[in-house]
Amino acid sequence: MILALEYHRSPARYLAAARLPGRLRPAAVPSLAPLRLTSKPPPGKPGPGWVRLRPVLSGICGSDLAMAAGKVSPYLAPLTSMPFVPGHEVVAELMDDAGDGMPTGTRVVLDPVLPCRARGTGPCPPCAEGNENRCDHVNAGRISSGLQTGFCADTGGGWSERLVAHRTQLHRVPESLASERAVLAEPLACAVRSVRRIDVPRGTSIVVVGAGTVGLLTVLALRELTPAGPITVIARHAGQRRRARALGATETIDPSAALRGLRRITGGSLVRPELGPGYLLGGADIVVECTGGEGLDTALRLVRAGGTVLLSGMPSKPADLTPAWYRELNIVGSYASRGADDFQAAIDLASHDALDGFVDSVYPLTRWRDALSHALSAGRSGSVKIAFDPQNGDRRPPNGDTPDHLDREGAVG
Repeated sequence: MILALEYHRSPARYLAAARLPGRLRPAAVPSLAPLRLTSKPPPGKPGPGWVRLRPVLSGICGSDLAMAAGKVSPYLAPLTSMPFVPGHEVVAELMDDAGDGMPTGTRVVLDPVLPCRARGTGPCPPCAEGNENRCDHVNAGRISSGLQTGFCADTGGGWSERLVAHRTQLHRVPESLASERAVLAEPLACAVRSVRRIDVPRGTSIVVVGAGTVGLLTVLALRELTPAGPITVIARHAGQRRRARALGATETIDPSAALRGLRRITGGSLVRPELGPGYLLGGADIVVECTGGEGLDTALRLVRAGGTVLLSGMPSKPADLTPAWYRELNIVGSYASRGADDFQAAIDLASHDALDGFVDSVYPLTRWRDALSHALSAGRSGSVKIAFDPQNGDRRPPNGDTPDHLDREGAVG
C-alpha cells in the first residue's frame, strides 16, 4: 500500500470552494477541496514500455490550485478520470529499467502528456505530426482518460509515494542538477513551448501579464531563447517584480498602473469607455497571458493592432473579445510541451542562477493542507514554487516561517 493524496468527485465541495472570495481562499480552500489523503494499492503497469517511479519531489502547479479552488473550466472534465492523484511536475527515481541508458535508480523528470505512444493507439493525426501535446486520443487506449499524468486514474501522480509512466515520458536529470531545480523542468518546458509557438523578431516589445511561476519562467525563456527587445512584466507583488528583473525583464509594473505604464513605454494613447476598463490604441507587439485569471482581458487591452496575444496560463475567467475583432489580433494558445526538444531546453535552463530559491518550501504529504495554503499565498508571501516530498519530511523556508505565519488575506499571485 502507498500513501497518496487523491482528488475525488464532489460537486458540492467544488462549488463551495469556487464561491469563496479571493482573500479567503488560502485559508479555506484546503478544507473545502475534494482531496483526501488515503492508503491505496500502487498503480500497476498498464502495458509494455511502462515503468514504476518513486517521486522525489512534486510541485504544486497553478492548474492544481485552480482545480482545488473550483476554478477549472468544465471543458476539461471529459479529459480526466476519477479518482485521480494530482502531481504532474515530478522528479522521480526509476524503480525499473527504462532502457535508453536509464537503469533502475536513475533520476528522471516526467513529461506528463499522455499521447498515443503511451496509450498504445493511433497515432492520431497530431501525434503523427509530432504534436503529441495535441493528441486526439486522450480518452482512449489502454489507460483511462487523462490529459496528463496527474489527471488520470490509472497512472497515479506525483502527490503519492508511487506512480507509473511510459518510458517515452522520461528525461534523465544530470547529476549536477539538484532536484529542487529539476522539479522546475516541466513548467520550464511549458514556457519553452510557449515562446516557440510565436514568431519573435529581433527587438519585439513584449508584455508578460502575471509573475507567478508561469510568468517568471516565460520571461526567462523569452530572454534566453529569443531576440526579444524590451520585456515588461505586470506583477502584483514586490518579490515577483524583483525576480522578474533578475530573469531578464526590462521593466516591471503593478497591475493598477499597467495602462499608464504601457502608454508611457510604447507611446500609445489611453482610451476610457463610459463602462468598463480602459485600453490602449498602440501598445506592445506581443502580450503573454500567464495568470490563468483575468489576465486575458488585460492582455487584449494592452496589445497593438495586429499584435499577438499568447495564452500560456490556463484560462479560468471570461474576457471581452471585442479587441480581437476590432484590432485584428492574433490569439495563440500554448499547452504543455512538445516533446524531447522542449524538455532538453528546459533542463538546460533549470541551471540558470536566477532560479536559486524558486523552491523554498517542501512538505510531506501528511501536511498537504498547509502546503496548499502556502501555495495559494505564494505571491504575497514571497514564495514561487511549493513542492511535496512524498518519501520524507518537512523542509521549511530559510526564515523559518510556517504556513500559520503567512498572510492568509493574499489573493493568488
